[in-house]
Amino acid sequence: MKVMSTSTQAAPEKKVSIAISLVKNPSRFEWFLEKATEIGVSEIIPLICARTEKEKFRHDRLNAICISAMLQSQQVWLPILHEPKKFENLATWKSENGINLIAHCEEGVKSGLQHLHISTPDSHRDPHSHISISPHSLICIGPEGDFTPEEIALALKEGFQPVSLGASRLRTETAGVVAAALLMNG
Repeated sequence: MKVMSTSTQAAPEKKVSIAISLVKNPSRFEWFLEKATEIGVSEIIPLICARTEKEKFRHDRLNAICISAMLQSQQVWLPILHEPKKFENLATWKSENGINLIAHCEEGVKSGLQHLHISTPDSHRDPHSHISISPHSLICIGPEGDFTPEEIALALKEGFQPVSLGASRLRTETAGVVAAALLMNG
């Protein structure tokens, strides 16, 4: 095989990171990885939360799934796939130069993620938006059974903004894909 030409593509201006709980069924987490990679997520942080039922993680296999999805979707940037992180240590892995969001199902005041506005150098703030998001955003998606009230309180204490993904209660992997699509295309 002979390389006829090459080209370079700059890294995307928008950086979306998804911190998402591992789930009991590994094929569902693999499905999430494929879709998040196809959408163009920059970083995936598997989480171990109080209600996470399965903590097994094969980094080599899961990274290979991301590579395959990247090639299939003709993405040029492979998302960073981290080793699992404990949710309770979120102060050590939260975004330092962007906005931190947490999607959860508990009652309370939350902005609808679909109404948030991603700030870029040439954009104007949408008057219907409650939060203006920087081009760098991290969203946390909880396990089956949601985050515990203590985990939500910790995230709020660390400056995370609570958001809703809509009226339906979504499975973890579906919530991750919805959040990725809304943040990447918002």
